[in-house]
Amino acid sequence: MRFWKDFAVQDPAREAVAMCIRFALLIGLVLTSSIALAEDEREVSNPNIVLILADDMGYGDVSCNNPKSRIETANIDRIAREGIRFTDAHSGGSSCIPSRYALMTGRFAVRASMSLANGPLIESDQITVASLLRDQGYRTAMVGKWHLGFKPYLQDKNASVDYSKPLRGGPVDRGFDSFFGMHASLDIPPYFYIRDRRPVTPPTEETPASSSTGGPEGWNDIQGAFWRAGKIGPDFEFDQVTPRFFEEAVDIIQKQRASEEGKPLFLYLALPSPHTPWLPLEEFRGKSGAGMYGDFVLQVDAGVGRILDALEAAGIDQNTLVIFSSDNGPVWYDKDREKFGHDSVGGLRGMKFSSWEGGHRMPFLVRWPRRVDRGRVCDRTVVFSDLFATLADLVGLNAIPAGMAEDSVSFLPWLLEGDRPPAKRPPIVHDATTIRDGDWKLILPKQRRRARQEASKELFNLKQDLFEQNNLIADQPAIAERLQLQLSSLLDRKP
Repeated sequence: MRFWKDFAVQDPAREAVAMCIRFALLIGLVLTSSIALAEDEREVSNPNIVLILADDMGYGDVSCNNPKSRIETANIDRIAREGIRFTDAHSGGSSCIPSRYALMTGRFAVRASMSLANGPLIESDQITVASLLRDQGYRTAMVGKWHLGFKPYLQDKNASVDYSKPLRGGPVDRGFDSFFGMHASLDIPPYFYIRDRRPVTPPTEETPASSSTGGPEGWNDIQGAFWRAGKIGPDFEFDQVTPRFFEEAVDIIQKQRASEEGKPLFLYLALPSPHTPWLPLEEFRGKSGAGMYGDFVLQVDAGVGRILDALEAAGIDQNTLVIFSSDNGPVWYDKDREKFGHDSVGGLRGMKFSSWEGGHRMPFLVRWPRRVDRGRVCDRTVVFSDLFATLADLVGLNAIPAGMAEDSVSFLPWLLEGDRPPAKRPPIVHDATTIRDGDWKLILPKQRRRARQEASKELFNLKQDLFEQNNLIADQPAIAERLQLQLSSLLDRKP
């Protein structure tokens, strides 16, 4: 009270002056508080967003999902401990390309051609998560594995690519302000770094294949230190790619702190690991209970810790939405479970390329200290395509343009409002042979040799049979027929 008493005097003239001063001070305090509140509200409604996508990491590799995991993912677990863990979250497919397409576009992959030979998969007029956020004032940056195509088609072994010309159709042509990464997986040539549209160093040398052991049905086991023969840049070292990507991501976060633009950041870190080649650094070798693969997962986990630490050091961690997931299931066979006592899919059936849950049910963890309650678990069904509507909802867009993100459903209310009654959502289409509607899931026979699944129709009730052991196709023909008609209807609308 002394602050106000200093102006309380007996002389009327001076008292009038004092009253004016007190009034001016009061107005100043109100205005200052209002501005601070407005800035705080702006900051909360427009958080930084960091999306971390692992490659070929299973649901059961993350120890917060699997108490029996032989891999202790302490940093990934931290995201769950300080945020929310989704237990029924799904990638856009059971392999790299369809998952990334769904993540970027809000569309099921069956709506478009997934052949990179036809050019970039995302059309030039297609809105992406990145372009949506950039239009809302975000600085957008990508680091890592694109795998949605460039022009020219880089994987054509017979093509003569002029690397002096820009590579088109990549991240900076689809909504990102900047890009540092590579065109595809770390075992698919040519091997070289790309900055924006230009090679850092063109792939002028040759590397032999690291492994050529035969596998089931003539397919390589694609495990261990596996990569294919092809062109390689002279500065490209396989075991340094993952560390390099983490370094680039940390640098972007550090620059965000120093930026005077005042723009929030959207950073998409698409890791090439623990996809093959499994090449953990020396400091991680022998540290897990699951061999080279487990050690590589540990290295990924340590990198995630670096990202979290960088956000904290930059002073932006409290208002940064961090999402961690993986693009599809692991390459982990029965023999691996027996050898290491580690189940990469956490008891689920299947693995990469399969339509069973192990192929596409993913770790999905979200942390936003300022808004998301700590330690929550959500069993709501979400899929990668939902990210588009969720972020559109986050930045306050009233409507998504027609023909865009047709398969996206916002899960923002589940992040911000806690437990809510279960909601009916449209069916999820994992691929051209798989559809899920509520608890029911139909799998039609696949022709691909890598599917490693049954040759007959399968129908499961996931609420009663999460591990897909009881095929109900003979008991529930009406449900199977309804699901198949739903799937056919969507496929008929495919461009």
